[in-house]
Amino acid sequence: MKRNLLLCCAVIVTMALAVLLTSCQENNSAGRIITVMNPAIENKMVDRIPMTAPRLDTLDGKTIYLVDINWGGPDAAYSVFEEMKDWFEKNNPSANIIIRRKAGSYTADDPELWKEIAAKGNAALVGISG
Repeated sequence: MKRNLLLCCAVIVTMALAVLLTSCQENNSAGRIITVMNPAIENKMVDRIPMTAPRLDTLDGKTIYLVDINWGGPDAAYSVFEEMKDWFEKNNPSANIIIRRKAGSYTADDPELWKEIAAKGNAALVGISG
């Protein structure tokens, strides 16, 4: 019984491959070219630059920015940042938490926000969430 089932499966797979190869040959005979990308890395990886900012000893009295980068749209992550702010208010009330949404899309730079964080903030969590 098992041998018959295996033989039947092998015949079905062979027939499917034959149909696939025939259709590929017919499509290619029409002069179409198929481009295949090679996912292998051809050059060396970039050198990593370590983060040089020192860690804060405490969050007490510090200003921490939570920055939504707009990945997924304006409503995709904002509520998660609000939840994080609520958590800080309950668990570390002396920390000043500021939620900001980066201008533009997630790929665009926002130099004004980075300047504000550098001038007024002690730390920032930048990214996506939700």
